[in-house]
Order: sequence, then structure tokens, then C-alpha cells
Amino acid sequence: MWKVTAIVILGAALFWQAEQPAQLWAATSSDPVEEQPQAWNWHVQNTDIMQGYPAFHAKYSGANSLPPGGQIRQTVSVDIYAGVRLWPGAEAHIDGLMWQGFGLHNTLGIDDFPNGEAFKSGTAYPRLNIARLFIRQIIGLGGEQEYVPADGLTLAGKHDISRFTITLGRMGAIDIFDDNSYADDPSTQFMNWALVTNAAWDYPADSLGYTTGMTLELNQPKWALRYGFFQIPAVANSWTAEDALFIKPGYQSIEAGDGKFWKYWGMVAEFERRYSLYGHPAKLRLLAFRNQGHMGSYTAALSAPGTDITQTYAYRSNYGFGLNLEQAITENTGLFSRVGWNLGRNEAWMFTDVSYMGSLGLSVKGEAWRRPDDTFGLAGVISGITRANQRYLEAGGTGILDGDGALNYGWEKVLEMYYDFPVWKNIHFAADYQFVANPIFNKDRGPVNILGSRLHLEF
Repeated sequence: MWKVTAIVILGAALFWQAEQPAQLWAATSSDPVEEQPQAWNWHVQNTDIMQGYPAFHAKYSGANSLPPGGQIRQTVSVDIYAGVRLWPGAEAHIDGLMWQGFGLHNTLGIDDFPNGEAFKSGTAYPRLNIARLFIRQIIGLGGEQEYVPADGLTLAGKHDISRFTITLGRMGAIDIFDDNSYADDPSTQFMNWALVTNAAWDYPADSLGYTTGMTLELNQPKWALRYGFFQIPAVANSWTAEDALFIKPGYQSIEAGDGKFWKYWGMVAEFERRYSLYGHPAKLRLLAFRNQGHMGSYTAALSAPGTDITQTYAYRSNYGFGLNLEQAITENTGLFSRVGWNLGRNEAWMFTDVSYMGSLGLSVKGEAWRRPDDTFGLAGVISGITRANQRYLEAGGTGILDGDGALNYGWEKVLEMYYDFPVWKNIHFAADYQFVANPIFNKDRGPVNILGSRLHLEF
């Protein structure tokens, strides 16, 4: 079924594109010019990822363990974006998402998960969701202006470089925070979760990666300051209240989200500094976050019957920090890195079970070998968990992605390498390889060799 869906989408897109300019994000009310703000636009993206791995060594397996016998899985996503200018400085955007397929082992068994397009709620048949629905108000503060190009969630136009931006509605927290030019989008760049964003940031989101909230941004020529307040699910790794309205067909478990912003919330703040090193642009971002919810305690769960962490629930919080660097080395080569840490005493809630991590990578455009539209990427990730979480997993506990029934602790280590190239107009294909040592921090299992392919269309 997923193959039929992808073929229909690609066929329709190619038919439409046959008469269109070969330029990404080309569908607009008129050709965007810097003197005139774009009144409206619409865009489409389709990403199909297939991943598989052969059999690997495992002394034992648990509830959340990656099956050692080998597996192949695929995911399909389609987004239809539309934006309209409401009044000067104000935009409204909507993103209709269709998703289908499953991550490896239904997105379990690896903390630095290999497929950034794999939602935690897999589905054998297509499901629809209003992934984003928000209003953005930009308030200019005067001075020099810059041109902001159009994309799926932005209308093209000129804005003051010094500006204040308010965004209110349903969105992805990582749409605004922890950006990186070289490692941010699994549909076009690295696929691993820990390379898409900071794996130690338990960012506010439902099982699909979206939530409702508000962000405030102050932008200046050399720096920016951002703050966000978001709803988080009332149940770990689950849904928020508005999902009952936006997801079709729905899930019975969506009723767990109760919409109590004052009880279940996540806050994040970020400072971004822009600078130049030997004439090459760079950005450094410092992120801090705090989440509050009715969470379990790893230590208290050791005394609960069956290590049932739900028996320890009380209003608790988790906080952490992240550092994000991107540095251009040449016009076609960029270096990036992320470092993250969180308290790790209480239950991980939405993203991964990681408590601390570091990543380092390189992205190279193909200009040197006369393929300027190609991209080669190579990156490594190392991640770990606190002693409290180790003891919980040793006793047979389970987390968002973890749970082998036992634990011989070791750092989870990932190496990812990909090559992306255009096959025709706006269609790109990528080949991907990932090596995972000590999956979900267990030296008694692995390593795992994962091969993947990606087909991506956008216009």
C-alpha cells in the first residue's frame, strides 16, 4: 500500500513539474521579488525511506530490543504546505501531513534512532494530521533590512534585520530551536535522530513530533534570542489534547492528552551568536530547557512492583542544556557539532532516553568533483545515560526506546555516512549507511549495520 501511495504522489508531482521551472519551492502567487512581499504560497514534499539490517550478535532480548534476526522497514511522508499573508508582518501557515509505514522495530531498540522520518506511531495504512497550524507576527525594529526567501513555512519578503517575532499555534519545537545548516532535516540531510537535533533535549512534542505553544524571538545583526513555551503530553511518549481534532483516523490513546498547560509544559530558551572565522561564517547556539509533568523516578521505580515506573508518578521536572556549532570551512564544506546534557533522574518523556551526548560531522557539496548539487555527509555520535537510569534498566525497566530486560552498560556509538544527488529536476536520491555499537547502551548486543535509501521530492 505504501508503494502505491508513493507512486501516485510522485506521478502527480512529476506531471505538474513537467511544465514548471526547475526551482525548488516554485509554487507561489507570483514570482517572488525582493521589493514586494509574497502574498501567499504553497509547497509539497514527499520523502520515502527504506532501511534494513542483517542479523547481529545478541546475548538476550527484551521488550524493546531490536530483533537480532534482521529486518527491513520503510516510511512515507507527504506534506502539503500553504501560507497566506494576513496583514503587514503577519503570516498564517498550515501543514497537512500524511504518514505511513514503520521505523525499525516500530521505532524501538536504538536511542540515536536511524530514521528521522520514522514517527513513534507507525501505521500500516495512511493517516492524516494537521501537523502545523500557526500565526507568525513579525515586528520590525528599524534599521537595515534583509530578504527572507520563501520555504514551506515562510512567505518571501523583506524584513528589518532587527526584529521581534511572535509565533502562536501548533508547530514543531525543532522548527525554531536547535537549527543547523548541515544537520537538521532528515528528508535532505543526515537521517539519524541525534544528527537532526540534540538527543539530550527531550523536546516538547507528541508522538509525531508536534505540539501547541508560543515562541518569542528577538533578532539582531550578530545575535538572536529565542524563548518557547509548549504543551507536553500527559502520558509519556503519547499525544497532546488537540491531536484528537487533528489526526484522522484517530487513536483511542489520544484521549490521554488533557491540555493542561499549567501542569504539563516544556520551556526552552536559546541564544545564537553569529560570527566569522578566517572569513567563513559560523553560528554558535546555547540552548536550555525545562519540562514539567506527572513523571516517574528511576530510583523510586526500583522499589515498585515489577519495576513499574508508573507507580512512582508525581509532579517532577527535568532540565538540561545543549550547545550547537556550525562552521563553514570553505564555500562547499561545513563542520558541525552538538553537545547535550540533562539531569536524567526522572523519566524521559518525549524524545529519547539519552542523558548526555556529543556529535561531530562534516557536510561537503560536490563542486570539487563537478557535481555541485550532490552532498556527501559523514558524522559520528556518542551518547549515554545517568547511573540512575542504568540501574533501572539493569533491573528490567523500560523507557521510551530502551528495555533489553538487562544491561551491560556502554556508550551508544553511531557513525552515519550518506550521499545525496538529484535524479531529475526536484527529485533527489540518497544512499545511507549507519553503524550502531551498543544499541540502547548495551554491550551485550550488536553492533548493527544499517543500510538505507531515501527518495525525496519537493516543489
